[in-house]
Amino acid sequence: MTDAPLPAERTSVQVVALLYAISILLLGLFGFVPGITTNYGDLELAGDESTAQVLGAFQTSALHNVVHAGAGIVGIFMARTWRGARTFLLGAGILFVALWLLGIAGAADWIPTDSAGNWLHLGIGGSMIALALLFGRDRGAVGAMPDRD
Repeated sequence: MTDAPLPAERTSVQVVALLYAISILLLGLFGFVPGITTNYGDLELAGDESTAQVLGAFQTSALHNVVHAGAGIVGIFMARTWRGARTFLLGAGILFVALWLLGIAGAADWIPTDSAGNWLHLGIGGSMIALALLFGRDRGAVGAMPDRD
C-alpha cells in the first residue's frame, strides 16, 4: 500500500489550516460526548460553574464546545483557498490568544477559564499565527515541482 499524495492544487497553508480546523471541530464535538468529557452531567450552558472537562483536563461548557465546533467548521470552509486558509489561521489564532488573555485576567466569566484550557488556547492560537506567517507566504502547491530555468 502506498501513501497517496495530497492533491497538487493544495498549498501548505491550506493543509495546515484544514488540520487545525478538523482538530478544533473534534475538540468541540468531544465536549458533548460522555466518557470523553468527564463530569458530563455537570455540563453547564455557559460560565465557570461547569465542572465538565474534555479529556478530563480542560474545563468546558456547552457554549465553549459550540464555539470550538463552529470555528472548526468555518476553518474547513476557509481552507479551500490560499487566502481563506491564511485568514483563518491568523484570525482564529488571534481569537484563541484573546481567549487566553481573557482567561488569565479572569475577565471571561461566560466561558470556563481553568489553567489547562488557558494554556491550550495560547498554544493553539500562538501556533496558528506562527504557521500562518510561516506557510502563508508561499502559494506553491504541496508536492508541486519547482520551476526550472
